[in-house]
Amino acid sequence: MDFKPLRRATARRAGIVTVLAASAALTLGAGASTLAIFTDTSSASAAFSTGTIDLTASPATVFTATAVFPGDSGSQTMTIANAGTGALRYALSTSATNADGLGLGAALRLAITAGTCPGSGTPLYATAALGSAAFGSATQGADPGDRTLAGGASEFICFAWSLPSTAGNVLQGATTTATFTFAAEQTSSNP
Repeated sequence: MDFKPLRRATARRAGIVTVLAASAALTLGAGASTLAIFTDTSSASAAFSTGTIDLTASPATVFTATAVFPGDSGSQTMTIANAGTGALRYALSTSATNADGLGLGAALRLAITAGTCPGSGTPLYATAALGSAAFGSATQGADPGDRTLAGGASEFICFAWSLPSTAGNVLQGATTTATFTFAAEQTSSNP
């Protein structure tokens, strides 16, 4: 038998297989190179901090009045400040004690006005009993009479007291202590 044609056919097949293998390798290489892409990423961050409201009232002692007689009076300018970063609204309430039960807290008159003393500014509390002095409301939200201060701002208010000349003899030797309470709240997101 003549093996030449068979060898030729085998060589031809081997050549075809080599060409196909080379072609496949080139195709895979080309495919692999099309999968390579440039990429990039970026990120951002967020930082948060809360604001503050910080109401201060000075001087801490508004009055120390001794040996008061009917017809006497006095006044003191207070500075109300917001040392915080956000706007606030504030209100004032007062309580007065009468250690001897003689009613000096009810007999003393107090007027509170905006601005420095002698008190010619806008009335905040008309002349009435010391023990009931108030303006605004500590109830949450904007209320009539509330005062507002921006962050870092301050204002003056004048406290003027008097003991009417009609005060009765029963008040001799009487004492009282008044506590003025300033209540503040944020104005932002708090209608």
